[in-house]
Amino acid sequence: MAKINFQPKQVTKKLLSPLSDRAKEVLIKRYGLGVKPQKQTLESIGQEYGITRERVRQIEDSALDNIRKSAEYKECDSFFVEVKTLVEKMGGIVSESELLNEFSKAESIQNQIHFILVVGNPFFKKKEDDNFTHRWHVDEMLSKKVEESIKKLYQNLGDEDIISESEMVAQFLKHLENLSEKYSNDEVLKRWLNISKKISKNPLGEWGRSESTNINVKGIRDYAYLVIRRHGSPIHFKEVAEQISKIFNKKAHVATTHNELIKDSRFVLVGRGLYALSEWGYSTGVVRDVIKEIIKKNGPLTKNEIIDKVLKERHVKQNTILVNLQNQKFFKRDKSGKYNIA
Repeated sequence: MAKINFQPKQVTKKLLSPLSDRAKEVLIKRYGLGVKPQKQTLESIGQEYGITRERVRQIEDSALDNIRKSAEYKECDSFFVEVKTLVEKMGGIVSESELLNEFSKAESIQNQIHFILVVGNPFFKKKEDDNFTHRWHVDEMLSKKVEESIKKLYQNLGDEDIISESEMVAQFLKHLENLSEKYSNDEVLKRWLNISKKISKNPLGEWGRSESTNINVKGIRDYAYLVIRRHGSPIHFKEVAEQISKIFNKKAHVATTHNELIKDSRFVLVGRGLYALSEWGYSTGVVRDVIKEIIKKNGPLTKNEIIDKVLKERHVKQNTILVNLQNQKFFKRDKSGKYNIA
């Protein structure tokens, strides 16, 4: 939490003081500066005064302009400098929500700070768009460089990429040429990444494209994927459910988790209740299907060679593999003792 040497409410009161009563009331309602912190729309204010939303906008713009021309505005210069110093410390460009939270968690205080940002000449707001959230900056060139670099970073990401935070920061830094040393630290770089709507991180702190189910985790299947991937080896569906509850604090019933694993092609049943990720190279199907795929890929193999390769794909007993091999409807053994597909 940022430590500031002024009372935001007192500053906004001073800034509003040169205005007419109606202009002052319009700004108080628009920016939530009154007793109640709720902000009102142009339409709702217009209805109260019996004027159009466009007229309310004109009153608002004129009032802000009058504040900036007032003696009271000049008297608040030290407060603007203090806020600007904090924005620069946070990286020079920062998402609106993160910036306001740095001052206070209270909505009323955040509204006061937001008004100071709106009025202050050192501060520039960029509205939310398809790529970025609402954000504030104090350096236009830096802002453009950061946003262009984030766009390039996104373009280089694969749809299903999951990247550790340290690796993501390192990749981001490569796109930022001639960056000042004061910004070349992980804290600032991660704060810059937070302005992106296209890139984000999952509940485990891993980064990727926001639209990916590996990052924008929504259901039991997605949580199960992260659990199994984190585990790194086949895991029983009961333990998957337990880990979802433990790691993500999400209720995961064992039966429901098992059903979701069965339905999703990302998971492969490799033993009694044991699931692995298909991306690890495990084949789908029963043991017989696995044997077929192994022979198709490698050609005729001996009994021991087949057992060895199947056990890398499935957690089953050797006898289960031998029973399948003895089924002459599917497999035949040649004179050299090697098995082929019948």
